[in-house]
Amino acid sequence: MKKEENNVKHSFVFDSSNYKLLLIGLAVNIIGFLLMIGGAADSPDEFNAEELFSHRRITVAPIVIVLGYLIIFYSIIKKPSKKD
Repeated sequence: MKKEENNVKHSFVFDSSNYKLLLIGLAVNIIGFLLMIGGAADSPDEFNAEELFSHRRITVAPIVIVLGYLIIFYSIIKKPSKKD
């Protein structure tokens, strides 16, 4: 019995552009979560509403996080380029 050789090329689901977009999306997500941290008071008797409910934490950080998730989603559904 002779084994037939198949000239089948195995390819990955993602190519390098998908991985680059995925890493960019993860970095944007991390930046968004870093924008959200902070606002802790030094003592439990203090309450600083301006720092806790700042524009950066309430508006900017969630927008950056959603943008990061959109980049990640696009990197997953993007078809890799065909190289013949």
